[in-house]
Amino acid sequence: MPKRTWLTDSPVAAVVLPIIGLAVAIGLWWGATVVFSIEPYLLPSPWDVVVKFFEQPGYLLQETGTSLLETIEGFLLAIVIGVPIAVLIVRSVVLERLVYPLLLMVNSIPKVAIAPLLVIWMGFGQWPKVVMVLLMCFFPIVISTAQGMKSTPTELVELMRSLNASRVQEFFKLRLRYAMPQIFTGFKVAISLAVIGSVISEFVGATKGLGYVIQQSGASADTTLAFAAISLLSVMSIALFYALVLLEHWLLPWAQEKR
Repeated sequence: MPKRTWLTDSPVAAVVLPIIGLAVAIGLWWGATVVFSIEPYLLPSPWDVVVKFFEQPGYLLQETGTSLLETIEGFLLAIVIGVPIAVLIVRSVVLERLVYPLLLMVNSIPKVAIAPLLVIWMGFGQWPKVVMVLLMCFFPIVISTAQGMKSTPTELVELMRSLNASRVQEFFKLRLRYAMPQIFTGFKVAISLAVIGSVISEFVGATKGLGYVIQQSGASADTTLAFAAISLLSVMSIALFYALVLLEHWLLPWAQEKR
């Protein structure tokens, strides 16, 4: 077991270290633009990106809100559909053998290829973007939930049954509780993919969203605006990820103690 220190155990370190890492990355980016005298139209400096944001804060925040809404809706829909399917897979070997190849097939299809089809089938509204996010999130959520359910120790299951626990009690009091850390791992993987899914969908048939901003910036060679949109996507992805981390710490304090 690795030695536990202030850097691994302190809540302050958990906040400060990511900030330091981000600051180092921004510093390297800024240094590269200065040392190599890179023109802003090729690679803008962090300061150029900040200035561009404050030139159009309302517009960029509005497009961020659009992408954020699509991301959250698709992610929640993936949970609502994916978790019950994972439970059914765990309960039935036959269903597992039927569904797993289909999941692998759907997951292996490049999502960029599906985006134009979703626009044809669902139009130019919000639903194609939500469904794209759903497709990106679905596989990791199903797999992590199913593996978490299967990881329940057999001796604990037998103990519950020896105490005449019902199937419902066994599921909620043992299997689901034991699987929650693994389920949250899938959620954290999925939320990062959700942001990617929303951007992919906004590249095709969209008139708003940060993906649309990036596409239009490329067409007009406004690299700084594109980097401002990319930076907002990064901030959004980090915020959603750490929101899930905080939720996991709040709901599963016992799981953190085991680490």
